[in-house]
Amino acid sequence: MDIIKKMYCSSLALLTDLYQLTMANGYWKIGKAEDEAVFHLFFRNHPFNGGYTIACGLAYVIDFLKNFKFSRDDIHYLGQLKGNDGHPLFENAFLSYLKNLEFSLDIDAIPEGTVVFPHQPLLRIKGSLLQAQLIETPLLNMINFQSLIATKAARICQAAKGNPVLEFGLRRAHGIDGGLAASRAAFIGGCAATSNVLAGRMLGIPVRGTHAHSWIMAFDTEYEAFEAYAEAMPNNCVFLVDTYDTLAGVENAIQAGKKLRKSGHEMIGIRLDSGDLAYLSIKARKRLDEEGFVNTAIIASNDLDENIISSLTQQNAAVTVWGVGTRLVTAHDQPSLGCVYKLSAIRGNDRKWKYKVKKSEQRIKATIPGILQVRRYFDQTEAVADMIYDIDLGVPEEVKIMDVMNPIQCKRIPEKLKYEDLLIPVFQAGRLTAAIPPIDKIRERTSDQLECFRKSILRLDHPHEYPSGLEETLYMRKEAQIKNNPW
Repeated sequence: MDIIKKMYCSSLALLTDLYQLTMANGYWKIGKAEDEAVFHLFFRNHPFNGGYTIACGLAYVIDFLKNFKFSRDDIHYLGQLKGNDGHPLFENAFLSYLKNLEFSLDIDAIPEGTVVFPHQPLLRIKGSLLQAQLIETPLLNMINFQSLIATKAARICQAAKGNPVLEFGLRRAHGIDGGLAASRAAFIGGCAATSNVLAGRMLGIPVRGTHAHSWIMAFDTEYEAFEAYAEAMPNNCVFLVDTYDTLAGVENAIQAGKKLRKSGHEMIGIRLDSGDLAYLSIKARKRLDEEGFVNTAIIASNDLDENIISSLTQQNAAVTVWGVGTRLVTAHDQPSLGCVYKLSAIRGNDRKWKYKVKKSEQRIKATIPGILQVRRYFDQTEAVADMIYDIDLGVPEEVKIMDVMNPIQCKRIPEKLKYEDLLIPVFQAGRLTAAIPPIDKIRERTSDQLECFRKSILRLDHPHEYPSGLEETLYMRKEAQIKNNPW
């Protein structure tokens, strides 16, 4: 796939925060660079007050890591950085170490398109402490944003109740990178197509688009504009009808559609981009049907999101396609997912694991010690509970899942339930071992995953909380470490 490599010819090893490099320098200088460590990347709360999140961004992570290397220019730049005493921040020996660094970590990941829940590791990173530290920032950058947008897209598509959703957000996206990544994540989340032509070419996403108000305004009359567009693009005719008077625009579109039909082509649809979309769509549908355009789509846009679409659906709006832009690609109501990346185990020369926990004034910020895996249990095809467990502790015969935040809440798992471990190997000793599925297959996985959960968990407002937590022994170890560590 090489999405990142296609966009950037130069090295991206410096796509990080400075403190990752200063810590790496410290590890190297005191002899801890090659200590074996385990980090996990996870989030603490679902976005949008929802009941689920869609994992996304792994393909970018893979592209980044398989090309991870400090270039000569990178090393030259780092050599020019100064400390507060005016002397070089990094000594030449450390820069030589970075120049010769070969990526060698083990990475396990939950596949893209998987429904995930708070505190579950989306990525497990194991290997050199220095290397694992260096990649924290870019991994968070790639997983945070795309998981957020994929989740927003899934919610919007859910509100659309099976009608296609088109992603129209490039012009409002946060830069070139944000636009491309958002188009990718939106498609994985369920959108049918994008207006972003670069995303179409690079990622294989279907592209859709018509014309803007400027096309209409470039002609003396609205009908003349429709007629000219039909002549120029007879196989792509969706007429934007709200430049002047929407219902009059519908009539002009009908007349242009009749002329188009005589030439052997069909009007694909009309687009409403302002006004009372429920009222206007119902009126437009009635007129289109009366004039024989029963298959002509009504596309609605104008700062839509899942809440507005749900409201319009409840008003029996006659919209058959939804165009969603700004509020999708910017995750308007929650612009950050809040994934974090935490050390959970380390071992030095004695080869014994020391499990690490971050204690905090806020209970939700206390981390989970160990080398973690996520197990999902199924009753037939329905997902019934998820359990985070330590692969060294294993799973007992009698499974009890403890809520991370509330020890009173627990769930016992009946024997012989089917299960699936979600983290799968992606890199082993720096070598890529997993294939990246085509984007349409990832999108199918999202749809299939959502089918596995009860509707009460997926609902947009006040969702039911899905049972997800820690295996009891792991929970007890975490609580003991928090209580007994001498901070």
